[in-house]
Amino acid sequence: MKKIKSPDELEELRRSILDSRDPSEVSVSICRGTGCTASGGETVTTALKDEIQKNGLKEKVQIRITGCHGFCEQGPLVVIQPQGIFYRQVKPEDAKEIVSETLMKGKVCEPLLYRDPVSKERVIQEDEVPFYKQQQRILLKNNGRIDPTNIEDYIALGGYGALVRVLSQMSPEEVIETMKQSGLRGRGGAGFPTGRKWEICRRARGDSKYVICNADEGDPGAFQDRSLLEGNPHSVLEGMLIGAYSIGAREGYIYVRTEYPLAVRNVEIAIRQLKEYGLSGEDILNSGWGFTITVNRGAGAFVCGEETGLLASIEGEVGEPRPRPPYPAERGLWGKPTNINNVKTWASVPVIINRGAKWYSGIGTEKSKGTMIFSLVGKINNTGLVEVPMGITLRELIYTIGGGIPGGKKFKAVQTGGPSGGCIPESLIDLAVDYEQLTRAGSIMGSGGMIVVDEDTCMIDVARYFLDFTMKESCGRCSSCRVGIQLMYQILSDIIEGRGEEGDIELLEEISQAVIDTSLCALGGTAPNPVLTTIRYFRDEYEAHIREIRCPAKACRHLIQYTIDEEKCNGCTRCLRLCPVEAVTGEKKKPHHILQERCTQCGACLEGCRFGAVIIKDRF
Repeated sequence: MKKIKSPDELEELRRSILDSRDPSEVSVSICRGTGCTASGGETVTTALKDEIQKNGLKEKVQIRITGCHGFCEQGPLVVIQPQGIFYRQVKPEDAKEIVSETLMKGKVCEPLLYRDPVSKERVIQEDEVPFYKQQQRILLKNNGRIDPTNIEDYIALGGYGALVRVLSQMSPEEVIETMKQSGLRGRGGAGFPTGRKWEICRRARGDSKYVICNADEGDPGAFQDRSLLEGNPHSVLEGMLIGAYSIGAREGYIYVRTEYPLAVRNVEIAIRQLKEYGLSGEDILNSGWGFTITVNRGAGAFVCGEETGLLASIEGEVGEPRPRPPYPAERGLWGKPTNINNVKTWASVPVIINRGAKWYSGIGTEKSKGTMIFSLVGKINNTGLVEVPMGITLRELIYTIGGGIPGGKKFKAVQTGGPSGGCIPESLIDLAVDYEQLTRAGSIMGSGGMIVVDEDTCMIDVARYFLDFTMKESCGRCSSCRVGIQLMYQILSDIIEGRGEEGDIELLEEISQAVIDTSLCALGGTAPNPVLTTIRYFRDEYEAHIREIRCPAKACRHLIQYTIDEEKCNGCTRCLRLCPVEAVTGEKKKPHHILQERCTQCGACLEGCRFGAVIIKDRF
C-alpha cells in the first residue's frame, strides 16, 4: 500500500474503493462482536462460508465480518445486503437454507425473521425492527456495515474526511470552538464539556502534551465502549487525531482492559493500518504535524477507570488515584498536560466536524446534547446496545425499545451509571434521561450502564451487590472508602439476613455522607449512591426487613422458605431431581414435600416446576 501524502490522495483512494465495489453486489454481514461470537457466531460464519463455497457463489457473494449490531438478545445476527434482510438467532444448520433460499432464489427464510411481540408479524428489514426503529444511531450506525479490520471500509464511508477538513481548513482554535458550540460533554461519566476540556489543555504550558482514550470500561453490565472499539475502531482513532491536533499533542494512548481481547486486537490492527496508510506518524497529509498512538492494556482494576489512577497505571505505578488539583489537563501523564476522554466522546468528534456543531446541538436537551449509547440489560426482553437522543424517557427506553419486562412481571427500578449510580423507581418512569435529570433523581449518567430490575428483586440486595463490587475494587488508599464501604456492606448484609436493627437506616445515611465527603476519588465519592437511592425510594423495604424480618420481594434467602402446594403438585418428580441437596421428598404421581432443615433456598425447584406448585413464603 502506497502511503497517503495529501488530502487529494485520500479522496482518490476513496473514489477508487467505491468504483471497485458494486452497490448491487450481494453481501452477507455477520455480527462477530463479543456477544454474537459467544452465542456461536464463529461456527455460523464457518458454515455460511462452506455453503457459499459449495454452491459456487464465492465470486458472487461477499462475506463481511462486522462488529456488534446492538441487538445482543437476538444474536447471532446475519444481514443480507442489498435487500437488508435481517436474520436473528442464526445457527450453523441454518446456513444451508440461507444460501439455497435467500442467496440463490431471493426468498426469505421465515423462521429466522424477527417477530414483532405486539403485532406478531414477521419483520424483514433490519431498520424496521422496533428495537432499532426507535433509536437514533449515529455512533453505532456503521458497526454493522464495515469490517473493523479493513481501513478501506471506513474510508469508503467517508472515514478520515473530518481529519482532512481539520488539517486543511481549520485552526486548532476553530476546532475547539466547534466542540464548544456542539455542546458535546464527556461520555465517561462526569459530563464535563469536551470543548472546554480541550481548551484548558491547549492553553496549559508544556513542551509535550498527550491525549488518552479511556476504554477501561469496568461497570457491571456495561459493554458499549468495548463494542465501539470492536466494531468501528477507526472512528475513535480519527477523533483522537483531531483532538490531538487541536490540543497540540503528538502522542496518544488507548487505555483498554486486557479482558477485552477482541477490542484490543481490532484497535491494534487499526493503528497498524493507520501507520501503513500514512495517517499517523510524521507529517500527516502533508500538514507538518505528526501523531502516534499506542495501546496500553490495563489489568482490570476498576479504579483505573478514574483518570488519575489510569495515568499512574500507564506510568508503571500502582493504579491509585491522585489528589486533584492539579487536573490532568494541566499536569497529567509524566507531569505533562494531558487530555483524557471516553471512547464514545472521541467517536463523536468526526461526526461533529462532518455535520456541524449546529446539527449536533440540535439533538438532545438544552444542556445535554447529542445521543448516548446505553447497554440495556437485566430483567428486560430486548437486551443490547441502545443509542438514543438525550432526553428520551425511561418509559420509552424500557417499554418501546426494550420491549418491557419478561413474563409480564412489573417493572420495579432501573439502575443507571454503574456502581457509582443510583436506582430510579417505577414512579419516575417518565423521567427524561439526561445529565441534569438523573442527578436530581440521585443517580448519574455514568458511562451508559442501565440495569432493569423487576418486582422479584430486593432493592437492598441490589445496593449490597454494588457495594460488594466497589468494596473489592477500592484501592484502599482512603480509610473512609476502605472502611466505610465495608461497614455499609456489613450493615446491609445484617438487614438482608434478618439481623437488622432500628437505627441502621440512619447509620447507613451517616456513613454514606462521610464516605462521600472524605474520599479522594470518585469511586469512594459515588459508591454510596446505590444505598442512598434505595433508602430514598424504597425505605419501606428496609423497614420491612428490619421491623418484620420480611423481604417484600421474597428474594432474600434467609427470610423465605419454599413449600409445595399439594393440590397443584402431580408428583412429576422434576423438583426432586433438580434439588441439589435432596431436600425434596415424595413418590411419583403423589404430592411432594420440602424438608426445611435441608433446603438452601436455591430456587431450583421453583424454576423447574411446570405447574406452579412451588411457592415462596415468609419464613418468620
